[in-house]
Amino acid sequence: MGEMRSYLIVANETLSGEPLRAAIAERVAGGAARFYVVVPATPITHGLTWDEEETKNAAETRLGEIITHLQSVGAEAEGEVGVRDPVDAAHDALRHVTVDEVILSTLPAGISRWLGQDVPSRLRGSVRVPVTVVTQPKEAAAADMPGGS
Repeated sequence: MGEMRSYLIVANETLSGEPLRAAIAERVAGGAARFYVVVPATPITHGLTWDEEETKNAAETRLGEIITHLQSVGAEAEGEVGVRDPVDAAHDALRHVTVDEVILSTLPAGISRWLGQDVPSRLRGSVRVPVTVVTQPKEAAAADMPGGS
């Protein structure tokens, strides 16, 4: 048995998306895996205002769902709701967890605020491990299927 590989997932709205699930499945298939999930509390906006409580609750719900999913596929999983900036949120987590790879999951270009804020390069430039970016396909983001699996 090789040693357990450890991954940091940074994601919010795309946590239940297929691309991230596929990335997780691939890593779990490679042997024992431990995941730490950070859900940055990206504001849910209503016009110009945003509701901090609603934002936190949505992030916590998504975090709970992904932890359940990770455990159901046989991985060890923990996580936290992070600060709004995904790079800062990742750094906060990396102060207390050591990982082999960071997996950043974003909405597609054009919709994603994170890609607009250049999060992938900022993250790559500031962590010592490889950063893999998985992007939700446009159709899926548009459909945002309620119910889904």
